[in-house]
Amino acid sequence: MSIIQTTNVTKVYNPDTVPVHAVNGISLAFEKGEFSAIVGPSGCGKTTYLNLLGGLETPTKGAVHVDGQDISQLNSTELTDFRLHNIGFVFQAYNLIPVMSAYENVAFIMELQQFPLKSIEERVMELLEAMEIADKAHQRPNQLSGGQQQRVAVARALASRPKFILADEPTANLDSKATANLLDLMLKMNEKEETTFIFSTHDDRVMQRAKRLIKLEDGQIANETK
Repeated sequence: MSIIQTTNVTKVYNPDTVPVHAVNGISLAFEKGEFSAIVGPSGCGKTTYLNLLGGLETPTKGAVHVDGQDISQLNSTELTDFRLHNIGFVFQAYNLIPVMSAYENVAFIMELQQFPLKSIEERVMELLEAMEIADKAHQRPNQLSGGQQQRVAVARALASRPKFILADEPTANLDSKATANLLDLMLKMNEKEETTFIFSTHDDRVMQRAKRLIKLEDGQIANETK
């Protein structure tokens, strides 16, 4: 069974004034272990669609199922809890907590989920080593380069082994070398842990590594390649 499935999912902003159809009837399924990218020009609906997958937006119509559960029917408290325990997020702007070290940022989600301290320590160091930044464990975000900060963000997203990770334009603020390094590390974790990654991007470097490309135009699927 697919771990994520959207059925005729639609998102309309300003429905009572000047309706904007950001996502218009998308039906898609994603399997465990995918390394997929939602692509297309600005305004095509890719970020809105990613937000619907992550429960950050509620569809106007249609359904979003994760492991068979329709998350579009959850209230805001239930959604917050669901996201915490099931979904990892990587954003363009890193979204690290500035007063915390790299180690503390990665540990944060596991602490919220009340993992045992020993499990947290082992998993955080395992991920910092996998992201090749173990030597930066005690440095704060402002002491790290953009590429290093995004590696911390990816490690944080991976920490509690979520069902899938949503990455919204994760390379937009990175130079070519940092982008290549980050994508290689994400692909390594995808293959090693069978972590499902779904990107929203217009970066050719992400598209070249993706195993499945879904192109959107005007909130609808224009084509798909594997």
